[in-house]
Amino acid sequence: MDPANPKLSSRGRLYGAKLSALVRNHFGDIRSVENAPVSAVGLGVGAALSQGSTAWVLVEEKPERGLGVALTWAIRHGASTLHVLVPESGGLVARRAAEFNVDISVWTMTSDLGTSDSGSLELQSISPDLLTNEASVDERHLEFVDLITDSGADVVIEHGVVCGEVRGLEVCRVVSDSVTGECRLEVGVGIHDREAFGLMHGDIPTLDSLRRIAQVVAGHRRVGADPHPLNRLGAERSLRSQLIDEPSLVGATSLRVAAPATPRLNLKDPVPCVAIGSGNEGQPLLVVCSTGIDIDVVPFAVDARLFHGSVETDLVIAVPERDATSLTKQLAGTLRHPARVIGLPYA
Repeated sequence: MDPANPKLSSRGRLYGAKLSALVRNHFGDIRSVENAPVSAVGLGVGAALSQGSTAWVLVEEKPERGLGVALTWAIRHGASTLHVLVPESGGLVARRAAEFNVDISVWTMTSDLGTSDSGSLELQSISPDLLTNEASVDERHLEFVDLITDSGADVVIEHGVVCGEVRGLEVCRVVSDSVTGECRLEVGVGIHDREAFGLMHGDIPTLDSLRRIAQVVAGHRRVGADPHPLNRLGAERSLRSQLIDEPSLVGATSLRVAAPATPRLNLKDPVPCVAIGSGNEGQPLLVVCSTGIDIDVVPFAVDARLFHGSVETDLVIAVPERDATSLTKQLAGTLRHPARVIGLPYA
């Protein structure tokens, strides 16, 4: 817990008390070598405790991204058996957990009192969710592909959504009107920007508007550009764009955009992205791009590999050199089927 952050400390204590009660009620009284009760440690997203080779981690916040947190705790405390407790998304976590050479069980709580009084909470073991097929594209949306290409943007299709990106940043999206069902191409970075752009520039032809914004974005996202909000958003997708242009950086002969196992919810939050192609020896290759220290990138990557085919597909996790941490490599080393972490020169 962080004593300089009373709010975090208070939340961490709450999560710690909850985890201690859950473990005591469902796994028995956990004690140290000195036979004293073992207390849970509050984490930013939950709490954790360990005894010997067994660890328990409660992930209350963003549980769908919590397996990396849990595995990190287990590795640092020498645990070979890991129990992950989540309020939701247990099936997704269990699916990803099955790809690691660690004895992992995933549990979900049948109710959440929101307090440390966890005596009446029940834990239920969770089986892996099956992957669902990628959503199909509305054929009418594909009619805008030529317009996007003519503007200078790249056409990107993920989970049925057709959009245009400039060096990894979305600058337009095809949408269907919720009332009329009419399809249209909206210009802008994110939903709020698209709405504002439509109100301010609705009288300008779409192609002209899109060309103008594509030029502005391209200038801000070029290598060596001064810091700007337009080159801070979607840094991982900028990295993917670079690799599609230079696939040899990750030992590929060609790469193309591919969808992750689960749809991206918004442009604001950094989420890894995926590309697929062929390696130098002609083998199928899947690349997951990420920037920053993301300890859940390895679970995310194995889910993407499952989504796109075989668990034996060559998997590369591509990050900027500064983000190729020993922890990420260590997590990749615990997979049942290998993955390589490659640090790239990237600005």
